Amino acid sequence: MTAEPERKEFRSRLLSWFDKNARDLPWRRTSDPYAIWVSEVMLQQTRVAAVLDHYERFMCRYPTLQALADAPEEDVLASWSGLGYYRRARLMHRAAKVVAGELGGRFPETSIELRKLPGIGEYTSAAIASIGFGEAIAVIDGNVERVLTRVLGWDEKTALLSRMREEAAKLLVKDRPGDFNQAMMELGATVCLPRAPLCLQCPVQPQCLTRGEHAVGERKKMKSQRAAYAFVRRVSRRKVPEVLLAQRPKDGSLMPGMWELPAIDPDTAAAERHLLAVRHSITVTNYYVTVYGYEAEEERAFRRGGTVRRWFAVEELAQLPLTGLARKVLKRLKALPGYTTREPQVRFGESKPEFSQ
Repeated sequence: MTAEPERKEFRSRLLSWFDKNARDLPWRRTSDPYAIWVSEVMLQQTRVAAVLDHYERFMCRYPTLQALADAPEEDVLASWSGLGYYRRARLMHRAAKVVAGELGGRFPETSIELRKLPGIGEYTSAAIASIGFGEAIAVIDGNVERVLTRVLGWDEKTALLSRMREEAAKLLVKDRPGDFNQAMMELGATVCLPRAPLCLQCPVQPQCLTRGEHAVGERKKMKSQRAAYAFVRRVSRRKVPEVLLAQRPKDGSLMPGMWELPAIDPDTAAAERHLLAVRHSITVTNYYVTVYGYEAEEERAFRRGGTVRRWFAVEELAQLPLTGLARKVLKRLKALPGYTTREPQVRFGESKPEFSQ
């Protein structure tokens, strides 16, 4: 699209389609930049379906930026638990404190000013500024890159981000920047899919130079790693079922301070103690995890020096900043509130060692 008439037709087709077909999402029912910010951070590397419930609960607990800034970090991480990429939550919490404490509670209104806050980069600042404040700035995310690459007939291996920015800026609808950016992302998320795009449903298909999947660069291969954890339970003197958890080092690089099941050596655990096997992906690594069951009096056998451990009542678990893997395992073992109201009914040796997603 080198001529303005072509761009004009593209804009018209895209926005007409978006006005009729946009998904009804909670963050699209508000102009509050704080709510938009929360949604954009949650949606990074996370599917919309996975974000919906988390977003509603998070906004109920922290309805304003001040409420988020006033909350302890541990509570924020607990509310975030299940979304993964916890660094996003930490930085968002830190940014809320900066706005509340140093900017008088006034949220920055331009992309340039927004980028000065912790955790807010080029994409997030453009999204908040365009959707929340109407700044005429284009957003570039994975969905938009894919749409532009295909429409313009580019090869992903040679496409440059700088060219993406230039083309996105030329296409932008200046008086509806937020809607245009959301329309581009919506098109990539629902129609211009990575695999088997729905070209016959695409509003800009007549202008697309690819009309189908495009050439892509080589993807990073996932690494594989084994891991094993202990599920240790007891019933307290008050007849309350409890689970033993370990805290990750607070100065660690990966999920610092989060709670998880105690790690054990996968080569020494007895097969008859096997409870569960799951696969869990973090960035570029697939973890093949096996969980083994132990009684309370046995936990001394796999203690690790310097690791903080603590017994938690089952009713407390949902309010803790758990790692995504710990939450997944505890759900599978019916040890989280809402999944069981009694002591977890798990017996050693019942599960087969098949890995489930």
